[in-house]
Amino acid sequence: MFEIRAATPDDAAAIANIYAPFVATNAVSFETEAPSTREMKTRITNTIGHYPWLVATAEDGKTILGYSYAKQFKPGDAYRFAVETAVYGAGELAGKGIKRQLLGMLIATLTEQNFTQAIVTLTTPNDQLIQLYESMGFRRAGAYREIARKGGQWLDVGLWQRELADAGATPDEPRPFSSVGVVRG
Repeated sequence: MFEIRAATPDDAAAIANIYAPFVATNAVSFETEAPSTREMKTRITNTIGHYPWLVATAEDGKTILGYSYAKQFKPGDAYRFAVETAVYGAGELAGKGIKRQLLGMLIATLTEQNFTQAIVTLTTPNDQLIQLYESMGFRRAGAYREIARKGGQWLDVGLWQRELADAGATPDEPRPFSSVGVVRG
């Protein structure tokens, strides 16, 4: 059993610990050095008012089992309605539904915030994450061939996209996460 809540800067150490193995051991992350607790705290602090960071906690309410977040897709005011998403779970908890729940609540929250498009970039092949995102309504939107280099090899990067609002409708301006909070999907 687990609960999902908004992350706080105090969760940075646990989030950094979950993320570090993805940086060090495989190509899921595009980073080559795991961020420190201080760097992770800065990332959370710099975006948490506008973009959501969510954590799944064990029943004790303290042990972080996974996290998800959104950030600006690309710089520039024209991109203000689109976000890039990510979800990570502690390695030993794969298959427990934590990432699915985190991603579902992230999508519900982003929709309530008036974002219109959610994007995820994934190294390919990456069957488990692709299946997760596609099961949550993301569709393949394109690919970059041999664009990232990690672990001595070139990697392809696929893009998946999920509409969060009706296409063609004039959206309301995005609302900050601080005014919406975690939306249960």
